[in-house]
Amino acid sequence: MKANLSSQIVLHRIPKKYYRPDDVLELSGISRFEKIETNISETSIEGSRLVAREIADLIRERQAAGKRCVLGLNSGRTPMEVYEHLVEIHRNEKLSFKNVVVFNLFEYYPLDATSAQSCLNQIRRMLFDHVDIAPEHIFSPDGAIPQNEIVKHCHAYEQKIADFGGIDYQILGVGPVGNIGFNEPGSQPNSGARLILLDAISRKEATRLFGTIDKVPAGAITLGIGSILKAKRVALLAWGDSKSPIIHSVVEGAVSDLIPASYMQTHSNITIFLDIHAASSLTRISHPWLVSSCEWNNRLIRRAIIWLCMKVNKPILKLTNKDYNENGLSELLALYGSAYNVNIKIFNDLQHTITGWPGGKPDADDTYRPERAKPYPKRVVVFSPHPDDDVISMGGTLQRLVDQQHEVHIAYQTSGNIAVDDDEVIRYIAFVKGFKDMFCPDNDIIEAKYQEIKQFLLQDKKENDIDTLDVRMLKGLIRRGEAKAADRYMNVRLRNIHFLNLPFYETGTVKKRDLTQKDVDIIKALLNEICPHQIYVAGDLADPHGTHKVCLDAVLAAVDELQDERAAWLETCRIWMYRGAWTEWEIDLIEMAVPLSPEELLHKRNAILRHQSQMEGAPFLGNDERLFWQRSEERNKTTADMYNKLGLAAYEAIEAFVQYVPK
Repeated sequence: MKANLSSQIVLHRIPKKYYRPDDVLELSGISRFEKIETNISETSIEGSRLVAREIADLIRERQAAGKRCVLGLNSGRTPMEVYEHLVEIHRNEKLSFKNVVVFNLFEYYPLDATSAQSCLNQIRRMLFDHVDIAPEHIFSPDGAIPQNEIVKHCHAYEQKIADFGGIDYQILGVGPVGNIGFNEPGSQPNSGARLILLDAISRKEATRLFGTIDKVPAGAITLGIGSILKAKRVALLAWGDSKSPIIHSVVEGAVSDLIPASYMQTHSNITIFLDIHAASSLTRISHPWLVSSCEWNNRLIRRAIIWLCMKVNKPILKLTNKDYNENGLSELLALYGSAYNVNIKIFNDLQHTITGWPGGKPDADDTYRPERAKPYPKRVVVFSPHPDDDVISMGGTLQRLVDQQHEVHIAYQTSGNIAVDDDEVIRYIAFVKGFKDMFCPDNDIIEAKYQEIKQFLLQDKKENDIDTLDVRMLKGLIRRGEAKAADRYMNVRLRNIHFLNLPFYETGTVKKRDLTQKDVDIIKALLNEICPHQIYVAGDLADPHGTHKVCLDAVLAAVDELQDERAAWLETCRIWMYRGAWTEWEIDLIEMAVPLSPEELLHKRNAILRHQSQMEGAPFLGNDERLFWQRSEERNKTTADMYNKLGLAAYEAIEAFVQYVPK
């Protein structure tokens, strides 16, 4: 089973010379805007392996010299694979951690040391429990220390680091606003260990760990910028599309207290390790024509022209030779002879992405359409990671497919049960209790189950407790009911709704299992049963460890195996990737754009509103204050506005798709 195929998607549009040049001279040219040594890997796994190997080599080097190796570590998802590789090296290569001393970068405050959300306990579960490190060599800020002792405690923590000779190797992640550790914007380069009150963004980010924002501690004790800069070696790690904008500022921008991670530019021994997604906003990846002669292809030309339009504030057909020459795109004039020739090519290219027939228009010339006219009608499978991603991300297209008489199947990959608040369950079981009292008052089984669940949720359940199986099943039932309500509204047939409940998701916690063959086999069975002509799948790559990406990897792994098994139906099947409520495909990547009228956009909103448990107060709404329908509409309107600015027709909204072509 190939478990990480989604990491290869972006590589289809980035020549290797832009992230892995052949020699130092070539690297110097393409990285001229970068102020930190940058290592770009194809995947987070590959990048993490490089960091783990550096650490392992340093530990052995210090062992050979009879010295301790002092590591600065942190928790979260970013270093997870580094720790996995270190455990692997420990087991397979007998790497000993007996000479290793660890200092934890930060700890939430106030937080009891036994809490499952404790940063130290997270590292313990990922690393310490699996290697031979001495417990007395593990140090961390104390999240339970009395407030009046914090200043003294921070000074003592800094002194302890100094007593061990300083940190030899510090691992860092970077937050959404450029924070490292919990050094928020405004932190100074000479800052030491201290208590920080978390800002709104950091607290919302922590809801992934704590569930709801009211459970997130108010502050954190963190090493300061000055403390971090004292480390002898620093590795700054970032994975996934969501990190790419801030990475661009950290690596290519000015040093500023508004972006604390930018202070790392002043460190003499730092490397930033990125996967290709996190690196996607760096100049050499996003605008290679500014640093190198390009290997021009249709997609890169489209990206360059769209960039030029935005820079000079002109639609495509108004660009001139002067615009090209003054903005580093004279190569295109040499290739095509004039601005007009390039302009008309890209204009037509974008025009041909727009279609009101996402399943293909029957009895029409499909030469320049994104989808084939035949077969008609098509069998379509829409994979939805959670029970609402289908309508949030492509509700308008889904309605078009149904209205245009295609056989539409919806496959909900996970139950989505952890995203249901306890109050929703209490409301539903109260209804069931009332129903029982009205029509079946002597039903002792329902009465006992009602009392049991009510007792657990209102009295017995503690802050970090995992829901009982019954509660998780009820939460899943709530999500299924809402999904069916939305599908009824879209006129999807009940028999075409499939709840896959992939096993990797069913842990009852934010932390999920790894993708396994069992997950992939469930998807393969469904696809072989339906034999679709079209597959729609969530193509969110922003979070390398998130549910959407795992669900995408599950589908791609299934397709890969079916291809090896020579499934006949796959030869006539096209796979389209959509994106979720947070981001949209960049215009230069879009291969099918489905326009929506004001009425269709309102219809989509009404379908999203059927998911009542995901309205205000739902867990895991993320950093955005808006509800899902608001995010979705803004995203779709922004895409339509971009098409209009480029000189194409003005639509109310557009849903966008990119084709995935299996190798």
